[in-house]
Amino acid sequence: MLTIVSRMDVMNRLGRAMADPTRSRILLTLLQQPTYPAELARDLELTRSNVSNHLACLRDCGIVVAVPEGRQTRYEIA
Repeated sequence: MLTIVSRMDVMNRLGRAMADPTRSRILLTLLQQPTYPAELARDLELTRSNVSNHLACLRDCGIVVAVPEGRQTRYEIA
């Protein structure tokens, strides 16, 4: 069971993740279908590095999961 402090930490991380407009755009795209970072970068007109950083944040918060597929990694909503 999570303590109050742990719950607050989870809520703060989730809030920070959702507050960023770019992460919101990534999440809306992933809600439609799982996809790859390169496709997200192309479709959202972002750099791959920028997308990777945002995906890492969303992954750390438990919002998205990375699914290895050979040499690529597909991202989807957790």
